[in-house]
Amino acid sequence: MACLFVSDLHLDPARPQITRLFEHFLAGEARTAEAVYILGDLFEAWIGDDDDSELPARIAHALRGLADTDVPIFFIAGNRDFLLGRDYASRSGMCLLPDASVHAIAGVPTLLMHGDALCTYDHAYLAFRDQVRAPEWQRQFLAQTMDARRAFAEQARAGSRAHTHDTPEALMDVNAEAVARAMRTAGVRRLIHGHTHRPAVHRFMLDAQPAERIVLGDWYAQGSRLSISVGGLRLDSLDPALATDHA
Repeated sequence: MACLFVSDLHLDPARPQITRLFEHFLAGEARTAEAVYILGDLFEAWIGDDDDSELPARIAHALRGLADTDVPIFFIAGNRDFLLGRDYASRSGMCLLPDASVHAIAGVPTLLMHGDALCTYDHAYLAFRDQVRAPEWQRQFLAQTMDARRAFAEQARAGSRAHTHDTPEALMDVNAEAVARAMRTAGVRRLIHGHTHRPAVHRFMLDAQPAERIVLGDWYAQGSRLSISVGGLRLDSLDPALATDHA
């Protein structure tokens, strides 16, 4: 049995084919997995567990269908869905994990992160991250009306697009020193993360020992899935044409 990893699905009503592909994944391959890990940005935007729109309910139903087959589902929040909390996780059958969690994957201690905290060159983003992760900011935001929260989310998405357009790609990638520091702190030689949308397996030396950093891809045009078992790992793509509508 394999552990399966996905991240950066950015589910949004504007991309229904990707929603169908994720439902196809949950109803198919995922049901034979040892565990499924979602490493952040499951949704394009998350305005609170009390969001009454159709997409969150649809995805909760699909996730619960997998959880009811006794496949554990683990979730680490990303920069788009950091407000996803216990209520939604309970409805979905997911177990919330803190960023920078260590799990044994196929017998190998592995550091699991969304990945945004590793992008330490991007000072403007990190300042924004610190602001919105503060408990008081989140309390005040969640106290607003649903319409006000939706308006803020749309504004934040526009700001993110502008920031991405105006910031050199190198500054938005992970910092090698931050990667090494995180792995040393966790005492591991393998790291899996998303966020940068640059799927790859990077092998390098860390303190004179072999190490690897596996980066998950996004789901904007197709699915990116990592499978790890005792037999090895596979990082590849899922074609949306394979999906059928499970709505």
